[in-house]
Amino acid sequence: MNLKPFMSPEPSVILVNSFREPFKNALAAARTCYSGRGVIREEDITGEYQKLGKSIYAAGHHTNFQHAQFQFTLANISRQFIWSFLHSHPFYNSEQVSQRYVEVKPGNYAIPPLEGEALELYVLTANRQMEAYHRLVELLTPVAEEYYYRRFPQRRNQPEKYKKACIKRAQEVARYVLPVATFAYLYHTVSGITLMRYYRLCQMMDTPLEQTLVVQKMVDELLRVDPQYQTILEEPIPLEDTPEYGFFQSHPELHSAPVRKEFLDEFDQSLGGKYSLLIDWKTRQEEILAQSVREVLGVTRDFLSNEEAIALALDPGINPLLGETMNLTTHGKITRCLFHASYTFRKKISHTADSQDQRHRMTPASRPVLAAHITEEPDYIIPELVKQNGLALQFYQETMEMSWEAVAALKSRGVSDEFAHYLLPNALSIRFTESADLLNLRHKHIMRLCFNAQEEIWKATLEEAQQISEINPLIGRYLRPPCNQRAAAGIKPYCPEGERYCGVPVWTQDLDGYHRII
Repeated sequence: MNLKPFMSPEPSVILVNSFREPFKNALAAARTCYSGRGVIREEDITGEYQKLGKSIYAAGHHTNFQHAQFQFTLANISRQFIWSFLHSHPFYNSEQVSQRYVEVKPGNYAIPPLEGEALELYVLTANRQMEAYHRLVELLTPVAEEYYYRRFPQRRNQPEKYKKACIKRAQEVARYVLPVATFAYLYHTVSGITLMRYYRLCQMMDTPLEQTLVVQKMVDELLRVDPQYQTILEEPIPLEDTPEYGFFQSHPELHSAPVRKEFLDEFDQSLGGKYSLLIDWKTRQEEILAQSVREVLGVTRDFLSNEEAIALALDPGINPLLGETMNLTTHGKITRCLFHASYTFRKKISHTADSQDQRHRMTPASRPVLAAHITEEPDYIIPELVKQNGLALQFYQETMEMSWEAVAALKSRGVSDEFAHYLLPNALSIRFTESADLLNLRHKHIMRLCFNAQEEIWKATLEEAQQISEINPLIGRYLRPPCNQRAAAGIKPYCPEGERYCGVPVWTQDLDGYHRII
C-alpha cells in the first residue's frame, strides 16, 4: 500500500515470537478432526495444501487458525489507536507502558501528515500539552504528599524515601492533560485469525491511516515467517464501505455541533450525576442463580435455600476458590453458575480511564465513533486531586480550553477529524453502554474496588456494586475488593499487594464508607 506516512517516527512492528509452521499447524488441527489414525502433525501436511487452507477459511471454519499465536512488539503508536482499535475487542493480550507510573518524555507523540500552518499549530499545541503535564506534576506533588502522609502518617518522617511514591500519584493525575496522540510501546499477542480480522477492518473509523500502517506491518511480518497466509488474506474493506462511514455520509446534518451537543446533554442527564448507571438486568437473577447452583448439586429448594445457594457461589468464606489470587471461577462448576446473571450500565468516564476499563475484555462495551461525540465546547473529566488545589484546577481548565481551541482551529484549516482529534486530551469524556455477566463482572469488581485502582474506574465500580446491592442484595453483599475476599476466606495477609498496600484496612469497611482522593 502506498500511504502517506506520519511526520513523527514511523511505527515499529516486530514479530518476536510465533509457531514454527503456523499455517500448517492450522491445517493439521483441521485434519485431526477427521483423522482415524490419531493426531495429525505439521510434518504430515504435504503436497498442495494451500487449496485446503483456502477452502476451510472460505467456509468459515476459523477455529483452526486460532491455535497459532503471534507476539509482536509495537512502538511509536498512539494511545488513540490503541483505544479505538487494538483494545476494542476481546481476542488479544497486551502489556503496555503505563502512563500512571512511567513519566512521559517531551516530544513523545504521533504527528499525522499535516503541512504548513496546520502542522505548526499541531506541534505547538502538543508541546504545550506535554509542558502542561510536567507543570501539573509540580503543582500536584505537594497535594499528593499531603494525602499520602494522611494515609501513611508514620512515613512523614522519611520524605526522601517516599518522594517517588508521591510523585507517581501526581503523575497519574497529570496525564489527563496529555494528548491521545501520546506514544506507547507494548507487547501485543493475537491469533492468526484475529490478525486476519485486523487486516480486513483496518480502515474503519476512528484512526484508519494509523491502523492501516500498523496492521500492514503486522501482516508483512506474518508473511515473512509464513508466506502461506497469503492464501487466505483478504484485502481491507475500504473506509467508504464501512457502515459507520456510510451512515454519516447519508446524514450530513449530524456533523453540526448543536446536534451533537443535544445527544451529549441527553446522555449526561440520564446518568443523574453518576459515572455508571445500572439501566438493565434480568428480573429473576437471584432465583435463577440459586436454582442453577441447585441443579449443579442435584438438590431441591427445600434442601438448599436461595440464600445458601448464592453463598456457595459467591461467599469466599464458604467457597475457597473465591479466595484464590488466580481467577478460577470460569473453571469451577458452581461458580460457572454466575454466568446466568447479567447487568447493563450506561457510563461516562475519561479516555484514559476507559483505556483501562476496556482491558476487562469480558465486560464488553459499545464504544463510540469518537468524531460523533466531539463539539467545540470542552468536554472532560476532572480528577479529584486536581480539585483539591485551586491553582492546579485553574491551570488544568486553561489547558483544556487551549486543547479544544487548537482542535477547532485545525478543523477550520481543513484538517480532518481523524487528524485533529489526536490533540484531544486524555481527560476527554467517553460515553458508552457496557454489559457483563456476573462471573466476569465479579472479577472486575474485585480488581477495581481495590483502593489502588484507577480513580474513575474505582468510582464507577463502587457505584455499580452499590446499585446491584439495591436490586439484588443476596448478590451485592459479595461484591468486594481482594482484601475483603481474602479476609472472608481466612487468607493472610488480607491485602495481596505486598509493598503496594494502599494503607487503608478496606476489609473492615462497608461500601458506603469507601472514600479516597489518591
